[in-house]
Amino acid sequence: MFNTPFVFSFALLLSFPLLFLFVPRILPPKHVEISLPDELDDIALFRRATLASLGGGATVSRLGTTNPKPKIAFLFLTNTNLHFAPLWELFFQNNEGLYNIYIHADPSCKITSPGGVFSGRFIAAKKTQRATPTLISAARRLLATALLDDSFNSYFALVSQHCIPLHTFQYMYKTLFVKPSFPMYRSFIEIKSDEPVLWDRYIARGKNVMLPEVPFDRFRMGSQFFVLTRQHALVVIQDKRLWRKFKLRCLNLQSCYPEEHYFPTLLSMEDPDGCTHYSLTRVNWTGSVGGHPHTYRPPEVTPRLIQELRFSNSSYSFMFARKFSPDCLQPLLDMADKVIFSD
Repeated sequence: MFNTPFVFSFALLLSFPLLFLFVPRILPPKHVEISLPDELDDIALFRRATLASLGGGATVSRLGTTNPKPKIAFLFLTNTNLHFAPLWELFFQNNEGLYNIYIHADPSCKITSPGGVFSGRFIAAKKTQRATPTLISAARRLLATALLDDSFNSYFALVSQHCIPLHTFQYMYKTLFVKPSFPMYRSFIEIKSDEPVLWDRYIARGKNVMLPEVPFDRFRMGSQFFVLTRQHALVVIQDKRLWRKFKLRCLNLQSCYPEEHYFPTLLSMEDPDGCTHYSLTRVNWTGSVGGHPHTYRPPEVTPRLIQELRFSNSSYSFMFARKFSPDCLQPLLDMADKVIFSD
């Protein structure tokens, strides 16, 4: 019979492969820190964008005055391929000169350029990770790049690889710039102050860490994706005060969603009346799992779903919706002309 030390050693030897297999699934992923070189790169970018915007760059105050053709900058934040690029191609079709595209693609992921209108639109990007301030940095980087690139960019729409358009480009453009009853030149970002999870989110970095810059009664919650005016995009990239707090690492990862708080809190402090306090991106949080919203699958993609996603209880219609699985592309394309792009 085998002696006990031999059995123990043999069992230990067999356990090593299992450890390599299961430990990565049990332990949380390594936290992605914002390095000093990355921070300095961003500061330099933000400074250039600020100087260019404040140093005589044309901005829009009313359609037809300073710039007869204000543009919408579409900011894609992704860590996968842009699976819905063919649908977005149809959205942008025949609207040249009215939009710009900027893509922040996680450099640690193998992402293929979809070509077409997306060709050459990838910006200098840094690694991102969920539940870390790297997502804030990525959004700020997109805003700064778009500000610096074109002084005619007047609205900045942040979307993800899982977002789809719900209307034609012209419908959105006219809604933002022409529609008389629509709030002219206000930012569309969700801002909430009465959510049950707000306190847990506030103390995610420690009980008093956010003080004195961000007292709890000024802390806000909202949507990760938004449509900002040029004025508010500048506010975001010029901020240093709140960023010092929000870039700190969370201790409680279960309550850590920095990007859902930084932008609503900052804009609520700086210009609450300049924000609509609602988003133009529809998200279904029914049955959410692990902080992720409901993901639509091909059997759910019907004309009725598109109509339901557009609907709002306010005076506006949702322009985008998320979150869709990549295999939804074909059923979406099948009804693109007759449903999605038929306003």
